[in-house]
Amino acid sequence: MRAALVGIDFGQGDFAASVEELQLLARSAGAEPVTTITAKRSSPDAAYFVGSGKADEIGLAVLDHGVEIVIFNHALSPAQQRNLEKRLNIRVLDRTSLILDIFAQRAASHEGKLQVELAQLQHLATRLIRGWTHLERQKGGIGLRGPGETQLETDRRLIGERVKALRARLGKLRKQHETQRRSRGRSQTFSVSLVGYTNAGKSTLFNALTKAGVYVADQLFATLDTTSRRVYMGQEVGNVVVSDTVGFVRELPHQLVAAFRATLEETIHADLLLHVVDASSPVRMEQIEQVNLVLKEIGADHIPQILVWNKIDAAGLEPSVERDEYAKISRVFLSARTGQGVDLMRDAIVEWAKAAPGARLNEAWPVDEEEIDDADQDHDAEAADADSTSDSEADSSPTPNHVGSH
Repeated sequence: MRAALVGIDFGQGDFAASVEELQLLARSAGAEPVTTITAKRSSPDAAYFVGSGKADEIGLAVLDHGVEIVIFNHALSPAQQRNLEKRLNIRVLDRTSLILDIFAQRAASHEGKLQVELAQLQHLATRLIRGWTHLERQKGGIGLRGPGETQLETDRRLIGERVKALRARLGKLRKQHETQRRSRGRSQTFSVSLVGYTNAGKSTLFNALTKAGVYVADQLFATLDTTSRRVYMGQEVGNVVVSDTVGFVRELPHQLVAAFRATLEETIHADLLLHVVDASSPVRMEQIEQVNLVLKEIGADHIPQILVWNKIDAAGLEPSVERDEYAKISRVFLSARTGQGVDLMRDAIVEWAKAAPGARLNEAWPVDEEEIDDADQDHDAEAADADSTSDSEADSSPTPNHVGSH
């Protein structure tokens, strides 16, 4: 699908990097960007976001390039989106809708699909008027009075009922997660979660640490469903649970953060976060800030972090470890793709696990350092029965995405 991309520079952040990210998002959704329209404004236009003149310029570009869809790098109000579609006579998508569409394409597990559907319905509920304007008011006159409820009201009621059902089902899965975490707590299993900006290499590092074979691709949000594995880290520490979570992105839609809160809670309950950073990215510091903002939003900003500077092969750096003023490991430089520095990452996890409150020797575990518990945490529909797991000791705990990611 041929797409025209629109980005407005309001003088905040790295605008060029933001437009480049929009191109990646569009390609990840299956669109082919054929032209990019940019402009500078001090504030959005109330009617068209870009102003009527720029809207006409976009319309000319649509005709010149045979564009099938226009994608904005911003969140549009329902009125702005409706006005643009009427003026351009073509479908208009904003950044929030684009990310939701990518998540809908990538969700593979039953739980992930439920979360994406919930986020989509919450977003759609604010924009129903776009599809039902001709039925918004009942017609008067003999034989023309409606059934007492307009189509718009009916649609809102049906969406509300579906949202309620989805929240109930996700609530059951949330209880299952809590049961699994309690099991881990009783066994004092050290828990590590990988977080970071999408496409920073979290899944590649997860595979390097666990040999799990999780899907990896050079695209935004390649994987959404959280996967956990037990990894044997030596006789002193025993098994450690490592979880790969969805990637984050700037301006991650609030609907996704809310819908994926159960998945993201795996991050909240971790003992240690591995914050994976693309060391070769020129906007890596801004990406770190964006990830920390989402972590704060979900209540995970208090959990200890190790900054993992990944892709050192592309950045021209050497594998190494940095420590803070308390002599704790604070940064690890590695390349998950080539394997450089991955051994330093394992050593750092072991060091943190040994120093964790309540840590104990776990000599009962086998000594095979390659041992991995292959219990996949992707949830099918049948896996949502909390009773079936309440008496068993969970090997890992699943979690609901955003944001976004990978």
